[in-house]
Amino acid sequence: MSRLNALNSSNVPPKLRAVLPVSPGPTFPTAALPLDPIDRQTSLGELAYTSLKEAIVGGQFSDGQKLTVRAVAQALSISTSPARDAIMRLISEGALVNSGPKTVVVPTLTLAALDEVTSIQLILEGFAARVATERIASQTVEELKGLELQLNAALDTANYAAALKANKAFHFLIYKSAQMPRLVSMVESLWLRIAPSLSGAYPTFVDSRIGLSNHMEAIAGLEDRDEARVQAAVEKDIHDGYQRLVTCIRQRRR
Repeated sequence: MSRLNALNSSNVPPKLRAVLPVSPGPTFPTAALPLDPIDRQTSLGELAYTSLKEAIVGGQFSDGQKLTVRAVAQALSISTSPARDAIMRLISEGALVNSGPKTVVVPTLTLAALDEVTSIQLILEGFAARVATERIASQTVEELKGLELQLNAALDTANYAAALKANKAFHFLIYKSAQMPRLVSMVESLWLRIAPSLSGAYPTFVDSRIGLSNHMEAIAGLEDRDEARVQAAVEKDIHDGYQRLVTCIRQRRR
């Protein structure tokens, strides 16, 4: 032990210890700490990503719609750097594709992609609905009823953007009630791919409103804690949506 350390040890009288310099503890080189450098754009970039992702999942963008970094930055009142980060992240997830040096587009949904996404949706969303039946709170079921009223009102006025937003909120309120965040993230990745095409399907949805009956069936099943009933209602809603999207894709080919 060094002389200084010896003087600072616990056997030194308190009055003497108070006037002596404190021996510093052991130090470690910065490189040895398991920490990554802080990216000062991370929080803003994450917010930009979340906002843009929510808009896509909610069907607020349509097939083939063009986006630029500058336009996204202006819409979000942020600089171009976090806007670019958000766009690049969504490109890596397949929600956007490059169409030029400064432009990206919402990809057009193909029948092959729809088939793939729908087959996975049936498994994941059906499972999420079943688990949610056991865990959903009564207050959340009341929120679902409110969203259904919003969806009806939006369809009555042909406000398809609001209808898509309410529809997305309805489904994900159920899925989040399963209390399985990784599962919800996987479902979101599927909606990123198909949601932009839903806007084209909603005008034909106004007359039949098949989806609304599926939603009411899901709500009734949740109130009764009937797992099979809720799962069947969600799966039927996915099937019905698939049929409308197939029609839209075929009409686009003509």
